[in-house]
Amino acid sequence: MAELPLTRLAAHEGKQAQIRAAVRRAEDIAGVARIARTEDAEALTVLLADPRVSAPIYTLPKKINRDTVAAFIDRHLAERERGDGLLLVSFDEGGAASAYHDIQVWPEWAACELGGAIRPDQQNAGRGSASAAMVFGWLFGVIGVDLICETAALDNVRTAHLLERIGFAYKGEIESKLPGGSVRPSRCWELTKADWLAR
Repeated sequence: MAELPLTRLAAHEGKQAQIRAAVRRAEDIAGVARIARTEDAEALTVLLADPRVSAPIYTLPKKINRDTVAAFIDRHLAERERGDGLLLVSFDEGGAASAYHDIQVWPEWAACELGGAIRPDQQNAGRGSASAAMVFGWLFGVIGVDLICETAALDNVRTAHLLERIGFAYKGEIESKLPGGSVRPSRCWELTKADWLAR
């Protein structure tokens, strides 16, 4: 089974240390999202309880409730301390969670995988594409990765169109590992920093 990232260019130790330090320091993506905190569990639970948000995403807890979402946040806070993962949440004007961004970082490859979702009422208004572009720029410019990976279920046409429009290169099908240990067929895309800057 292929594991992400599919493209593997070893990063030197200094680069790895810079990425880990940037992950540990990360607080927010200005105007887009901020690091999820323990006290965000209720708001994030409301967002993820909507199957239109959570059903297509294999990295979320199988059961969505306040306890599982709180554990999901805590796991990401531990990843942040290690310098290999982040969870960010976006909020609307009323203070409700409107999107989340789940980032797995591989400092040894100067790469990351970005997952997440946006609330249905926030879709089809250009917000998803605009915030995704800001997140990609932040990952390349602030966190310092050289490669971003994305995966999506075989039937997730919306994500496929978004990624290809932004400039991700389709890499084929892989089997994504689910939290319980099983696997799911997925499609995979990659975007390099050089390609992003050349857009």
